Amino acid sequence: MIPYNLSTYDRYDLEKDLSDFLQPVDIHRVISAYDLAEEVHHEQTRNDDSPYFYHCARVCRILIKELGIHDPDMLIAGLTHDVLEDSPTLTQEVLAYNFGDYPAFIVQILTKDLGDQKRDPDVVEKAHIELLSKSPLDCLIIKLSARLDNFRCLDFHLKRNPLVYVNRTTDLYLPLADSSNHPILLKLSEELKKERNKYLG
Repeated sequence: MIPYNLSTYDRYDLEKDLSDFLQPVDIHRVISAYDLAEEVHHEQTRNDDSPYFYHCARVCRILIKELGIHDPDMLIAGLTHDVLEDSPTLTQEVLAYNFGDYPAFIVQILTKDLGDQKRDPDVVEKAHIELLSKSPLDCLIIKLSARLDNFRCLDFHLKRNPLVYVNRTTDLYLPLADSSNHPILLKLSEELKKERNKYLG
C-alpha cells in the first residue's frame, strides 16, 4: 500500500470524477488548473521528500471525495492555493485571467510572504488569521483542507516542528471553524482533531 504522503490524485481519475458533476467547459478549467499547479511545483519536494504537487492534488481530492464540494472555483483554488507563493512570475491577475476572479481572490487571500514568514512566523500567522476571519468562508475551507492533508503527513516527518504546527492549528485556526457553524468547516474541524489525536497518541 502506498504511504499517504506519496499518494496523489491522478489527472485521469480527477477528470473521470469531474465528469459526474461538471459540464465540459468547467472540467477544462479545473484540469487546466491541475496542469498549472503541476508545472509550478514540478521541481519542488516537501520536507518528507514527496513531490510538492501531490499535496495540491490531495487537497482537491479532499474537497471532492470527503467534503462533497463540486464548485469548479473551489476546486481550482484548492489545486492552485500555493502557486503564488512558489512562482516568481505568476500574479493574481494572471490567475484571474485564466480561471476567473473568485478563485484568484481565494488564492491571494491564502498567500503569505515566505520571507516574512521565516523572519517572524508568529506575526505572519496572526495576521493571516485576522485576514481569514474577515474573508469568505470558502478561503478557510481551502486553508483547513490543506492543513488536514498536512496533518495526515506528520508521521512522515513533514514538519520540522510538528507540535508547533499542531498547536497553531488548534489554537488559531480551529476556533474560526468551530465558531462558524458551517457544516463543511465543522466537518474539517472534526477531522483535524481526529488526526491531531492520532498523532499525539
